[in-house]
Amino acid sequence: MDNEQATFWLNQFIGKNLRIHASDGRVFGGQMKCTDKGRNIILALAHEYRAPSAETIRKAVEESGNPSTSVAWNSRYVGLIVVPGQHITKIEFEETTFPGQKSGVTL
Repeated sequence: MDNEQATFWLNQFIGKNLRIHASDGRVFGGQMKCTDKGRNIILALAHEYRAPSAETIRKAVEESGNPSTSVAWNSRYVGLIVVPGQHITKIEFEETTFPGQKSGVTL
């Protein structure tokens, strides 16, 4: 893919909602504003999601008695952020298929 094609391809995601997975296990969801040659991505209206700790999962399993108990991820609003390109492991585009229903598409 040449530079012109890559630029065109990336421009279609400006203003769209993305989920960006980071090398430390966090996931950021927000509206893509821009990117640069360093593969850094700026997200607006972003939330950070962290997987629950092993201790939290262990306690939930003990309390429920069910080894397949689901435990919610921790989240917080972080606003306007820069995700460094060197730490991005996966990018997902949030595509709305029906009102209120979302399906992720891996880029």
